[in-house]
Amino acid sequence: MPSERVATLIIGGGQAGLAMSHMLKQRGCSHLVVERHRIAERWRSERWDGLRFQFPNWAVKLPDFPFAHADPDAFATPEEIVAFITAYAKRIAPPLRTGVEVTALRRRSDQKAFVAATSAGVIEATNVVVATGPYQRPKIPGLLRDSPDLFQVHASRYRNPAQLPEGAVLVIGSGASGVQITEELMRAGRKVFLAVGHHRRLPRRYRGKDFWFWATATGRDQTPVEQRGPDRTLPLITGAYGGHTIDLRQYAVDGVTLLGRLTDARDGLLYFAADLADILKTGDESYEIFLDAVDAHVAQHGLTAPEEPTARVKLPDPPGIATSPRQLDIRGSNIRALVWATGYDFDFNWIDIPAFAANSEPRHHHGVSEVPGLYFIGLQWLSKVTSSFLSGVGDDAARLADHIAGRRAL
Repeated sequence: MPSERVATLIIGGGQAGLAMSHMLKQRGCSHLVVERHRIAERWRSERWDGLRFQFPNWAVKLPDFPFAHADPDAFATPEEIVAFITAYAKRIAPPLRTGVEVTALRRRSDQKAFVAATSAGVIEATNVVVATGPYQRPKIPGLLRDSPDLFQVHASRYRNPAQLPEGAVLVIGSGASGVQITEELMRAGRKVFLAVGHHRRLPRRYRGKDFWFWATATGRDQTPVEQRGPDRTLPLITGAYGGHTIDLRQYAVDGVTLLGRLTDARDGLLYFAADLADILKTGDESYEIFLDAVDAHVAQHGLTAPEEPTARVKLPDPPGIATSPRQLDIRGSNIRALVWATGYDFDFNWIDIPAFAANSEPRHHHGVSEVPGLYFIGLQWLSKVTSSFLSGVGDDAARLADHIAGRRAL
């Protein structure tokens, strides 16, 4: 027999779980939130010291709770984001239990409820909202597992340059984490090699405004998942060092050795694809498309926004970029550390319910699972581009709360 019964169980006490609780509370829906660690745990333990939030302070918010700041155009530290989410939890006062891990979730035999096995006992629920976030299990390829002399760390466990042994550093992956860590290491005087993958480049600021101002003004922040193209990569933006446009060509000018995608590693040698020039070109295309969209919006609405022709000036390709190294000797290049900025995989193995595709991705429509009563929130592109953002998760939470309230009324 279950030790406890609840109407709705929310698994995860981060921004998504808290927003979900807030919306259910507004609708008078009984629920319980369980969090295996602390509130905003990933912001506490899986962010590096020099990270800055990627959106300006004026854009940081949770439902009915804007971010308090002294400078709207500054970028928050991880500690400030933790304090913000913690303050939000205090404000909404959710029925929250921390230190409770859900180890298994299944449907009851009569299919009318769910049974969650937790570290604090069994909980039975009519509805379950999985709010465990988009960054679940660090993805680390097995190419260099037999390299005991090479210090290796995933981006989620990187803290600062002093954490790494002396010598050159190889960063694998050019997503937002990879390029920001590369810049931090470069500014600390380290020799850095960056294996570049597919990416989308955007301006930090353009025509006097932050890129996010233009994203909201043009409606790009509301792009629904149905209009998402095959490209799922998030844009390269940074709030570090005051916030600036990321340009990998500038990194090369500043001393970073750019490489193509890592394809193999054996006998102390690393092998890279001959795709660097094409990858950089593709990144430039997304940058130009964004500038064109802003220019068209300004012209259409007759806005006063100073032209910025220098934003379209492209740095020349550094010498040798078209023939970047295809092979690298780890020892000969004095590479002593490797940062895997290779993203995350889903980790839903604890859910024993047929609600997933072959790639372990949940099957759902805007967070509503194919299994009645099972929901997901906080995932990338759950319903739109901002679904996993602090500023966007509230919209999904409100819609899912309406759905749960509707089930209660049946």
